[in-house]
Amino acid sequence: MSDDRWQGWASADHGNVPLPEVPTEPVPEGERAAALDRAVNELVSVGWRVESRTQTQAVLARGHRPNHVLHAILTIFTCLLWGIVWLIIGLTQKEERQSLTVDPYGRVLRTASRT
Repeated sequence: MSDDRWQGWASADHGNVPLPEVPTEPVPEGERAAALDRAVNELVSVGWRVESRTQTQAVLARGHRPNHVLHAILTIFTCLLWGIVWLIIGLTQKEERQSLTVDPYGRVLRTASRT
């Protein structure tokens, strides 16, 4: 066999993009909190709001759920005509949530959900 055959990723040119460093030791609590603060500030600056926050975890939300009581009253008073609007609002208006958690190595982990 010849050595000039493809030898996997070692022979490929990827633009010399450095791989992120994998932490080997846990970081202090203050650094973990600072990493979470940076991630929270980034999301708040684009329209998310903070629902809860601890030293190593934050839950953020964007959007609103419809006020179903108000729409039910409007539907009754308009003889069910408002029900069409209520249906459209109920299908399109959603609330998104993100949970940010900082692991012991200072990495921010995101979990998203939509309700």
